[in-house]
Amino acid sequence: RNLEAGEGDGRSISDLLVDQVEFADVILLNKTDLVSPRAAGTVEATLRRLNPTAQLIRTDHGKVTLDRVLETGLYNPELAAQVPGWDEELAGGHTPETEEYGIRSVTYRASRPFHPARLEAALGQFAGLLRSKGFCWIASRPEFAAIWSQAGPNLVIEPAQLWASAAEVPGQEIVFIGVKLDPAAPSRILDPALLTDDELREGPRAWTRYEDPLPAWDQGHLH
Repeated sequence: RNLEAGEGDGRSISDLLVDQVEFADVILLNKTDLVSPRAAGTVEATLRRLNPTAQLIRTDHGKVTLDRVLETGLYNPELAAQVPGWDEELAGGHTPETEEYGIRSVTYRASRPFHPARLEAALGQFAGLLRSKGFCWIASRPEFAAIWSQAGPNLVIEPAQLWASAAEVPGQEIVFIGVKLDPAAPSRILDPALLTDDELREGPRAWTRYEDPLPAWDQGHLH
């Protein structure tokens, strides 16, 4: 549809929409009169899973009183910078009412790096994912903590900072949100992509020589 971000912005329309939902203080869910209560509930559950703190208002023909969307006083720059919900999920998550509609989240953790070629092969096995986000460790790029961010069909893995300067211990910590997501799926799919005992013993010098089909990084844009 030729929908794209501004010049120099490589995000897809899926990325842009999810970013807007996660950043919003107020979300309008329009045209709910045109779908079944179940369909409207599923969309609302998805939105609440992506952003549990925003005020969500169902509308008909976009009608909403202006005081619900203008000068609400809801914007807090410190909270906005945290992206609502992700810290809570990484800290342990919860069982929300959203599971009534099949929207579920699972947190994947591991202390070993991913083999890049096996990770690339594993990614195609996921189904029904709406969103995933966190940080990861790629063996062929052992010094860098990487941000993992997926929205719809688009996954971006990009460098965030050196592990040596990060507060986290090197490893994987990723939240997956999906439709009827099997809680065991992330481990079943991603565990085989982790380094084996023998590979782990080889050390970072050997890891950097692994086949690496993942997109190259522009390390000049570290966060």
